[in-house]
Amino acid sequence: MSTVASFHLTRYRARDALGAMAGLALRQRALATTPGLRFARQLGTGRGARMGLGADLCRWATFAVWDDGDALDAFEATSPIAARWRDQGRETWNVRLTPLSAHGSWGGARPLPDADVTPGGRDGPVAVLTRARIGLRHWPAFYRSVPAVEADLHHQPDLLAVLGIGEAPVGLQATFSLWRSTAGMEAFAYRGSSHEAVVRRTRAQGWFAEELFARFRPYGSTGTWDGVDPLGS
Repeated sequence: MSTVASFHLTRYRARDALGAMAGLALRQRALATTPGLRFARQLGTGRGARMGLGADLCRWATFAVWDDGDALDAFEATSPIAARWRDQGRETWNVRLTPLSAHGSWGGARPLPDADVTPGGRDGPVAVLTRARIGLRHWPAFYRSVPAVEADLHHQPDLLAVLGIGEAPVGLQATFSLWRSTAGMEAFAYRGSSHEAVVRRTRAQGWFAEELFARFRPYGSTGTWDGVDPLGS
């Protein structure tokens, strides 16, 4: 069976938020011993759909890569971590992700093999994960660039949902987004948008010390994200 990724989003009640944050290290160690789990990162989230500075301490995400769907099935059925998401989460949303393409690394690891879009993988909804470690001297330029990109992003007709995520308040930034179509996503990313201009500056000025860009075919979503399932499953 082939590699499967997953994305899990949990919103906790305010009274449980500090406990969720305090338990990050323990849960990361527990995840490291999960059978069939190749890679996992627990991530803080931005406020609402914002991608700049600021955090929502009641909402946490986990991105994971699995040997196959059976390993993910077993985790969801038996893991105390998955049970905690269900039992303590005021709202949870989970989605399975078939890798379509990936380039780059995350913390020195390559959770997904470098690959281009698979044949037949360009139709239908697409999920995009971008992650970067921003060089310290480039932090000001990066965060100044975010508002224009964010404003343009939220006017895209094919955007279903987007979330700013990260391993630290600054410097280790990521986004997870869902799109109605690859064409709509690529129109935003590469065709004369503010995002395209920032990508050019990123390359020319070497903003990122490390980066990972991956696309997935989302399927099997459960739960809600801000009251709805953006994939309508």
